[in-house]
Amino acid sequence: MAKNKLVVPFLKWVGGKRQLIPEIKKFLPKGISNCTYYEPFIGGGALFFELQPKCAIINDYNEELINVYKVIRDHPNELIEDLKKHKNTAEYFYEIRALDRQPLFNNLTNIERASRIIYLNKTCYNGLYRVNNAGEFNSPFGKYKNPNIINEPVIRAVSKYLNSANIQIFNKDYQEILKEIPANSFVYLDPPYHPISESSNFTGYIQGGWNENDQIRLRDVCDDLTKRGIRFLLSNSASDFIREIYSEYNINIVKANRAVNSDASKRGQINEFLINNYG
Repeated sequence: MAKNKLVVPFLKWVGGKRQLIPEIKKFLPKGISNCTYYEPFIGGGALFFELQPKCAIINDYNEELINVYKVIRDHPNELIEDLKKHKNTAEYFYEIRALDRQPLFNNLTNIERASRIIYLNKTCYNGLYRVNNAGEFNSPFGKYKNPNIINEPVIRAVSKYLNSANIQIFNKDYQEILKEIPANSFVYLDPPYHPISESSNFTGYIQGGWNENDQIRLRDVCDDLTKRGIRFLLSNSASDFIREIYSEYNINIVKANRAVNSDASKRGQINEFLINNYG
């Protein structure tokens, strides 16, 4: 199946890997096209859409995000139609943002929920998907002149790909997805990053965030994958803690552009780790 250049991320996601794709591809194992591809923290899906595997299982703990993937797959026409109703004004933005604080939110259809997330993502400040501890979207209005709210060619291309390949989409804990997977699988892990400083601690795209125990639990899952002979590649921050807990694995340093920071002077290149178990 030939790759479609329009199959690209439809949301801007914190920690998105679009600009790191050339580096990540250097570290992918051989024969990956013959493997079942697993991505348990799909986020914006940059590597997934770049590779366009024929057989894949994707997952995310963020229910609203996974709903968008499913709606694009199943109802692209209805989604495009619903996106046309949105207005690029601060008053309307805060009205739509506040919906998840009201009982009426439960009455929204899956299409309306997906439309809301895309709209907020395209019009909020810096495209920063962020929720508070109650799971409510809390990014401010972005004041963009002409945001691309209805990216119809991309929605249609992604929908076609998700329907033409063997792609399963889940909203579960990542460990469940990786429990019983065949040996001829490849797993790409892009979890919430461990902070390199207190000010850089951003895990607000999932309710509750991540801590050191969560990172250790993921390392234990990687140990289990290794025992079963399953290859994985993992992205994380270049912190001493991550280096320590993955000391038995291959750790490569790549430079990523930090695009999301409220302080513009702190945006720019930063080291990240790409960790694997296959050399």
